[in-house]
Amino acid sequence: MNFPSDLKYTKDHEWVRIEGNTATVGVTDFAQKELGDIVYVDISTVGETVNEGDVFGTVEAVKTVSDLYMPISGKVTATNPELDSNPEAVNKDAYGTGWMIKMEISDGADMSHLMDADAYKASIGA
Repeated sequence: MNFPSDLKYTKDHEWVRIEGNTATVGVTDFAQKELGDIVYVDISTVGETVNEGDVFGTVEAVKTVSDLYMPISGKVTATNPELDSNPEAVNKDAYGTGWMIKMEISDGADMSHLMDADAYKASIGA
């Protein structure tokens, strides 16, 4: 499994790439492997401010549907258009072409709960 060290991770298996006041969010390699073949990604929160821990969308796999949780509070500014016609991009490249949303981080958003790669690996027993 892959755990890029330049990302932050959540207990709910989302990853976050923070660049200034913007963050890109997706699900981890571990999560996509656990879900299996992803067939649909539904994110309808573009333009909305979503609080940390709230659901910002869902991902549907052959076996299950799973909620996607906002890793930090902020405004969802974009979704990955590639996922509309190619949701399996999450399985193929969870940290690259499989990203799910871009967001503007809320002023004063708490990021202290985000884990580095080593802490995330330890949390999943990897």
